[in-house]
Amino acid sequence: MKALICGGGIAGLALARCLGDHGWEVVVLEKAGGLRTQGYMIDFFGPGYTAAREMGLLPRLRELGYAVDALRYVDGEGRTRAGLSYERFGRAAGGHLISIMRPDLERALYESLPGKVDVRFGTGLTAVTHHADGAAATLTDGTEIAADVVVGADGVHSAVRGLAFGDDERYVRRLGFHTAAFVFEDPELHAIGRRNFVLTDTTDRQMGFYSLRDGRVAAFAVHRSADPALPDDPRETLRREYGGLGWVVPRALRACPPGDEVYYDLVAQVEVPCWSQGRVTLVGDACYAVSLLAGQGASLGMAGAYLLAEQLAGAPSVGTALRRYEERWRPVVEEKQRAARRGVRWFLPGSRTELQARRLALRAARLPGVDRYVATALAGRTRGVLGRALR
Repeated sequence: MKALICGGGIAGLALARCLGDHGWEVVVLEKAGGLRTQGYMIDFFGPGYTAAREMGLLPRLRELGYAVDALRYVDGEGRTRAGLSYERFGRAAGGHLISIMRPDLERALYESLPGKVDVRFGTGLTAVTHHADGAAATLTDGTEIAADVVVGADGVHSAVRGLAFGDDERYVRRLGFHTAAFVFEDPELHAIGRRNFVLTDTTDRQMGFYSLRDGRVAAFAVHRSADPALPDDPRETLRREYGGLGWVVPRALRACPPGDEVYYDLVAQVEVPCWSQGRVTLVGDACYAVSLLAGQGASLGMAGAYLLAEQLAGAPSVGTALRRYEERWRPVVEEKQRAARRGVRWFLPGSRTELQARRLALRAARLPGVDRYVATALAGRTRGVLGRALR
């Protein structure tokens, strides 16, 4: 059996690894010239953690991960206004939590690929056609590849979804935010962010920092914007949108690298009525992006890929496998999408009243009993999700 996977991110590489382990012939197409270095720190927990354990990846992920003591919100003078202990957050996740840079997670997956998996960087798709017993794709270099299944694992702006499912934009639900991430050098700020996520305690826009082991500082930013277009110059946009924030933000903006070294995108969810068309299917953000508001995009991408691979390897036919995959995984991701939309005001308050409410909730989290409730609300109920879907 042969699979053609478009997208060399978390979902695509996880699927390639799992199908390769099951003896499939796998080709992965990635339009970037190599592994991506842009991205932000994620809290990796839930069903993706379970999938990583089944794949034998946890030792490597722990090696690449970071020890985090607390999440701290600070005012314009750098004084802590609210926070959350990561020990409590970790307990809510059953101790199954790894803080890791997204590019490092992709690197761990890439390193684990069986040697027979063919990864082609700098290559994408221009057409997808259906056949009675498979599908074929025309690549950007003019060649054509036939496969038993073609999988779009190419993110929110999926080319496969647009080619095989039609009008791409109608499936994207914009949530009214833009987000960005970049890495820079600053020894003083590196000391501030060591073992802590430190974020501005602000409305409508927020910037946060954490220290990396190589001496650099990683910055994360999110702000409200109804503009559906991405900027031509992300660095200039960041300086304009965040220049009014205090503390060390102006200093970080001065150190922001050129736009092509900045990760910048819309905050959006993807809702596709049917995840498969014939032998073409979607996985990860391409069909069920939950957005960074849900905090589990990487986890759900890896777990969904693991589930899809198990169905393809064990079902009597590809059609049956694709149907079971969607039936079992769609309810999980739709619940996470709804939770993310409900939690917008906690993620980035839109008023001083909402900001104060978040401060009070986080302070209450220090009380016995309340701490577990608040941490569970942030982490979600994730235990056993993948196991139940596999039954």
